Amino acid sequence: MKKVFTLVFLLLTMSATKPQAQEKITLLLDWFVNPDHAPVLIAQELGYFKEMGLEVRLIAPTDPNDPPKLIAAGQADIAISYQPNLYLLVSNGLPIARIGTLIDTPLNSLIVLADGPVKNLKDLKGKRVGYSVSGFEDIYLGAMLAKHGLKLTDISLVNVNFSLSTALATKQVDAVIGAFRNFELNQLAIMGVKARVFYPENEGVPLYDELIFISHQRHINDPRFIKFLKAIQKSVTFIINNPEESWNIARRAFPEMDDELNQRAWFDTISRFSHNPIILDKQRYKEFAEFIQKSIPHLRLPEMSIYVPKLVE
Repeated sequence: MKKVFTLVFLLLTMSATKPQAQEKITLLLDWFVNPDHAPVLIAQELGYFKEMGLEVRLIAPTDPNDPPKLIAAGQADIAISYQPNLYLLVSNGLPIARIGTLIDTPLNSLIVLADGPVKNLKDLKGKRVGYSVSGFEDIYLGAMLAKHGLKLTDISLVNVNFSLSTALATKQVDAVIGAFRNFELNQLAIMGVKARVFYPENEGVPLYDELIFISHQRHINDPRFIKFLKAIQKSVTFIINNPEESWNIARRAFPEMDDELNQRAWFDTISRFSHNPIILDKQRYKEFAEFIQKSIPHLRLPEMSIYVPKLVE
């Protein structure tokens, strides 16, 4: 009988200590690896995903428009996207949902030259405003202009592709909209160009989350996602407490990011990360959705259920 008990004990001990298989998650970034992804990168490098029993595969898309489509097609588990895009994508029939927040403040801004002709937004009348991607930039700009008695027809919009900083610095345009305050401002500073910034949230645009995590609506309550977000939260805490160390970890792991622009952007982005990526401010989401719908009347607003998993309500 003693031998039987010993055998059972050994079997139980072996079962308890046997490594558990990691649950796999494929994460699509919104673009190439950059400081906006810091919590993901650090969670990967410091093993926070593994601590949660996850094996996370990071993929940078060749086209930033692809991740939501791939999520809708079931080709990946999670993608990084943008809160404003969520409304359009769902309205257009893509079955995607928000499962968490990465950056909970706007990064978008309107930038002009500090010594240029635009001292305030009223000065934009008759001026050229550059943009990179059509979509929400004209909505933001329209709201900002309206606060100062102007309309979009009072300015000229110029597509400068992804050369916002260069177009402004060389005076091809008088202002640029869609400039990320953690990147373009630093890029201009490196170029030796002084700039003045106008923030949409100070000029009539409601607050919104710049970057969010999305999944297929069918999988919104996947228990793996809560583990993923807890790892992200732990990573954000580490970055806040250890900004220099976290930067050194990231630049060594992702050498393509090791330059002055990304270093500056890294430290400027730290205060933007959501301290609790699971939680959602429903009223803020509702207000921003209503703001978007005023500009796009045919927009079919999604139900609040696609913003927050039931597992965390």
